[in-house]
Amino acid sequence: MLLDKNLIKHFSDYLRLEQSLSDNTIEAYCHDIELFRQYLEDSEKSCSITEITHHDIEDFFAKLYDLGIAASSQARILSGLKSFFKYLLQEKICEADPTMLVSSPSIGRHIPDVLSYEEIVSMMDCIDLSQQFGHRNKAIIEVMYGCGLRVSEVISLNISDVYAKDEFIKVFGKGSKERLVPIGNKTLHELMLYVKGERLHQDIKPKFSDKVFISARGTSLTRQSVFLLVKRLAEQAGIKKTISPHTLRHSFATHLIEGGADLRAVQQMLGHSSITTTEIYTHISDEYLRQVIMEYHPRWHSQNTSTN
Repeated sequence: MLLDKNLIKHFSDYLRLEQSLSDNTIEAYCHDIELFRQYLEDSEKSCSITEITHHDIEDFFAKLYDLGIAASSQARILSGLKSFFKYLLQEKICEADPTMLVSSPSIGRHIPDVLSYEEIVSMMDCIDLSQQFGHRNKAIIEVMYGCGLRVSEVISLNISDVYAKDEFIKVFGKGSKERLVPIGNKTLHELMLYVKGERLHQDIKPKFSDKVFISARGTSLTRQSVFLLVKRLAEQAGIKKTISPHTLRHSFATHLIEGGADLRAVQQMLGHSSITTTEIYTHISDEYLRQVIMEYHPRWHSQNTSTN
């Protein structure tokens, strides 16, 4: 069987129907496999599935390296190829997995920027509640920081998934995995101010009647619109860090760890499948503690003071 677009389409259907992956993940995987297919075609190598070897895949990644593709992107592409060949084995389309002998590129551990609580408050203070969508925008920031949600989880949040009396929200994360996340009094207050006030005056299309956050067109918000909102508020607040909606999620987790929260509890609230992913926040917290002791402890402070 040839590695052609029909086979990639079958793989896409498998990811959607059997694995219940998100549309964004499926699109990324299929795009990466198409890159590999094009590489084989341009290199005039056989596109027969059974003839692909680990050498072909290593040559492909050498080409990506020469093109300046980042190690993190290479790792994601390899992950997509591994999933693809796992599917081919399962369907008995091929008998061996050539990705088994290919090592993932070393990407190191990137520690993201984190906002202080004061910086987050300053962003919310920049929102003019008298303007259209003011309460909606404040509720968005509150929910992202107060509940640690991904931007995709925020824009897909349903009113029927908000359990106000129990102070929980139901969240559908990656792979349509469901989890319950506590929602604090302040965050819930801002959310309900929008839902029971400003939102009632919006013209909402029937298909989106259960969505919490509604755009000016009466539909769900887009990821890009939330990204632009966060960037604009950060600029207005005079914050110079590299900011995105995910920064609020990072800040949520970091502040919990700094406050002494159990790592497993933070993992559950974030919806991480592996505790290893959550452990990055312990490294952020360690750096924070180091900065604190350097600034306030007299023995550390004296190291930076020259003696006469």
